[in-house]
Amino acid sequence: MKTALIIGAGPAGLTAAYELLKHTDIKPTVLEEEDFFGGISRTVNNSGNRMDIGGHRFFSKDPSIMRWWTDILPIQGKPGPDPDKEDRVMLVRKRVSRIRFRRTFFDYPISLKWSTFKGLGLANTLKAGLGYIGAKLRSLPEDSLENFYINRFGRPLYQMFFEDYTTKVWGVHPSQIGADWGAQRVKGLSITAVIKDALVRPFRSKDSTKVETSLIEQFIYPKYGPGQLWETVAEEVVKMGGTIIKGARVTAVNISGGRASSVTAETKDAPMTIPCDWLLSSMPLKELVEDLCGIQVPQKVMDTASGLPYRDFMTAGILVRRLKLKDIPDTWIYVQEKNVKVGRLQIFNNWSPYMVADPAGTVYVGMEYFCNEGDELWNLSPEAFEAMATGELEKIGMIDKSEVISTSSTKVRKAYPAYFGTYKDIAEVRSFLDGIPNLFCIGRNGQHRYNNMDHSMLTAMEAVRNIKEGITSKHNVWNVNTEQSYHESK
Repeated sequence: MKTALIIGAGPAGLTAAYELLKHTDIKPTVLEEEDFFGGISRTVNNSGNRMDIGGHRFFSKDPSIMRWWTDILPIQGKPGPDPDKEDRVMLVRKRVSRIRFRRTFFDYPISLKWSTFKGLGLANTLKAGLGYIGAKLRSLPEDSLENFYINRFGRPLYQMFFEDYTTKVWGVHPSQIGADWGAQRVKGLSITAVIKDALVRPFRSKDSTKVETSLIEQFIYPKYGPGQLWETVAEEVVKMGGTIIKGARVTAVNISGGRASSVTAETKDAPMTIPCDWLLSSMPLKELVEDLCGIQVPQKVMDTASGLPYRDFMTAGILVRRLKLKDIPDTWIYVQEKNVKVGRLQIFNNWSPYMVADPAGTVYVGMEYFCNEGDELWNLSPEAFEAMATGELEKIGMIDKSEVISTSSTKVRKAYPAYFGTYKDIAEVRSFLDGIPNLFCIGRNGQHRYNNMDHSMLTAMEAVRNIKEGITSKHNVWNVNTEQSYHESK
């Protein structure tokens, strides 16, 4: 029997295992460093109050992905493979996201409603309009994320709604970030797209694949959060004959005769070395290159890989009796206020009422912070971090501290691959790794690409197709998300 080793039990890794079992006779073994499934797409359970790390709307313009999700968890109220399992379903949810700026809510994406103009004020509205016209008359070279945004929104709107928030997310100014990030995440979103959407919305067909992702009106969502789907997929992988080893930290990727021959991993019991015919890796590119053994890695490749930047992530979960503001329908809210560090907050009740132990009597809020592992924010004690987050939630006018019942927090390493530093030379790393014929780099960290969940899954599907059909080129695997235009900025 042929075997495949898969590094990582996130969306890409578990999709690869499932697809191999479903479409080939290859037996997969998944090595997962953590003791949970789903990677950043997991659900953290704090005494029945569930936290969606990063927020995950289940929507894709690829029909095969939508079918894949609903084959695993059928939509509530519709026929499915397990109609008796009422808890294993997808809910249909309304998409609502807004921006909190100047203690006022603005639609996200920016809409052409009276409330938008009122919130901006006459002077800023005129300035924004003139700025947009100026950007259309004279486009800037798209050699940075800053210029990318200015070309699509004009400088005034960029400065109001993108500059500070983007700096919060990445820790560097947008002028220092490659335009690739914008091309992958918000390529189809612009003032032109917003105007077009406002004009055609009353006449639009129900085909949501023709709408920009940031403009969709609804999505599906697992009853108990995204982790529920990946926990179910992991169960199916094991039932179908696959193997998943948790708590296995990869320490060496062994190359023999120019091919990946085995992987060495540390476990709680003892180190193990597992041979393989194929290797699919969703571990960070930086760590993959560092762990290669039995092959000479060019210095340029090593330097580029070791310098690839990441952004880490912290979330504080704050359980309150009630919000200070009434009728908040948002799943998440982008925080543009300059006097706080929080980048975004989530209202978990609005993702699914089943995410909260007492949805009628409490509200569970997630405060999201972007940082670097080892920096001042990352090194705060849980108590200090949760106290800071609670204070900021009050500062932006969302709660009174007296309403807080409990707090919790979690951290995620290498949550977001970043597009600065040595990223400009990433083609060197890709070219070298593509020279190992039975190695496939998949997923967000595996390709150092800020993919949405559906695109991470598609990289795995393309890799499995190559293995099944004997395709040697990796172009189709890397090409997922490079020619698409339907991402949503986070």
